[in-house]
Amino acid sequence: MTHSSRGSSGAPAGSRRAGLAAWLGLERNVVAVSAAMFVMALGEQLWRRFLPKYLESLGAPIVAIGAYGTAEDFLDGVYQYPGGWIADRHGRRRALLFFVALAAVGYGIIAVAPVWPVVLLGLVFTLAWTSMASPTLFAVIGDALPKDRRAMGFSVQAILRRLPIVVAPTLGGLMMAAWGIRGGVRVGLLCSIVLASLTLVVVSQVRLVLPAGWEGVTIRGVWARLPPPLRRLLVSDIFIRTCEGLVDVFLVIYALNVIGISAPEYGVLVGVQSATSIACYLPVARLADRIARKPFVIATFLAFSLFPLAVIAARSFPALILAFVVGGLREIGEPARKALILDLAVPQIRARSIGLYYLIRSVAIAPAAFVGGLLWKTSPAITFVTAGVVGLMGTALFALTVDERHAG
Repeated sequence: MTHSSRGSSGAPAGSRRAGLAAWLGLERNVVAVSAAMFVMALGEQLWRRFLPKYLESLGAPIVAIGAYGTAEDFLDGVYQYPGGWIADRHGRRRALLFFVALAAVGYGIIAVAPVWPVVLLGLVFTLAWTSMASPTLFAVIGDALPKDRRAMGFSVQAILRRLPIVVAPTLGGLMMAAWGIRGGVRVGLLCSIVLASLTLVVVSQVRLVLPAGWEGVTIRGVWARLPPPLRRLLVSDIFIRTCEGLVDVFLVIYALNVIGISAPEYGVLVGVQSATSIACYLPVARLADRIARKPFVIATFLAFSLFPLAVIAARSFPALILAFVVGGLREIGEPARKALILDLAVPQIRARSIGLYYLIRSVAIAPAAFVGGLLWKTSPAITFVTAGVVGLMGTALFALTVDERHAG
């Protein structure tokens, strides 16, 4: 008699694996898009955090770097609704294949950029994955998983997207140390092109039937069908992402130029931040699915608010490590927030609703990085303190205006 198919509990190994897969929300389409996120992140995180320094090496002034951040936020918003429309109109698989191909073109443009404005042209293409594909990735979770497993589904996606961040920025920092900022970023971009080719194979496995109905709904009709709780969440989310946008592109410049740490050390900080996020994803997601979304959304908004204050208070590499732990806690309630958005969106226009939400949010916060650059010229401290205050305002707004029953 063989015991190879049973564990110590006597339960069939296949049943245990199926139960674990169900608990983690590992439906086959979710697995495919999560794997795609992992592979794309593995390439992008080799160079993305160093892109402000790459721009600087190509002659971009500090205000232009701020403008780059603003352009990123603006395009991130503008791309969201068209991305959702493509996913609702042509299906999830075709949309993802198209977005990955466009991103690969962008990697090539940035890699050969002779001057900094060309990097902005490459950004137009690279955001096809990070922004245009976002509503599709949301919609796959909603199409494939029931409501009580969606926060867990987002957590698994987030873990697979963030695992590369634990090691890739450090490797990227070593590449910068070995070949300089320009050479290191360009090698990372070539790696991204190779990995994007692999991603095309992965996303070709997605097979989902589109929800029927409401094909002719316009963008105004989509807005009319966003429920009031989702609109209130959107307003508070704009405050929080303005907080992030004021300082995000300046973090690497503050750490390297003001504190004086090295590029590999900055890669370590990013890895610490990602590891902190990963550590809290699964247990928090399970609680958010079973209990309520709101407490965890408040927790993540507080972490967003405190992160810039912790960074500006740091005066050394060890202090920055603690600050980036706070930065990692910004993700503690992100799966709950995303699941709440998905819960409230109308299924037949799911991708378009999510796209419209993020379009409005990103366009609203687009000036933040540019304003951050102007504030930086007065004092870096003013930029970071202003960000913290704006974040605390958004946290209070969410806590006071989104009723608990809408967050469960």
